Amino acid sequence: MPDEPFQFSRVAEELIGELRRVPYNEPRRQKKRATKDLSKIVGELMVKFQIGHDSPEQTIREHWAEVVGSANAAYSHPVNIERGRLLVLVSHSVVRSELFHHRESIAQKIRLLSGCEGVKFINIRAG
Repeated sequence: MPDEPFQFSRVAEELIGELRRVPYNEPRRQKKRATKDLSKIVGELMVKFQIGHDSPEQTIREHWAEVVGSANAAYSHPVNIERGRLLVLVSHSVVRSELFHHRESIAQKIRLLSGCEGVKFINIRAG
């Protein structure tokens, strides 16, 4: 006995519905897909969004004051890493200039943190 019930074609479903006098209400463009196991999907999402694991962004945020100094850390915030670039939002123009001039040494310090070896550049933006 098969695990999945037999799927009639759309035309057959419409004919059966007309025979039984039950309106066929599915949209024409709707595609029926096989049901997926919920535990597999949740597992994939936990890996994708790093739930239950320390992300590189979180490690950088925890050590940010040590990397850039407490004065600069008060006005700046590391946001995310995309394609090897760390986005840092800075709320003060002097701190932005300071971080811009020292971005190479900051990137080297960040690469020394565990799990942050993939950070190649620092993108500093006002925010």
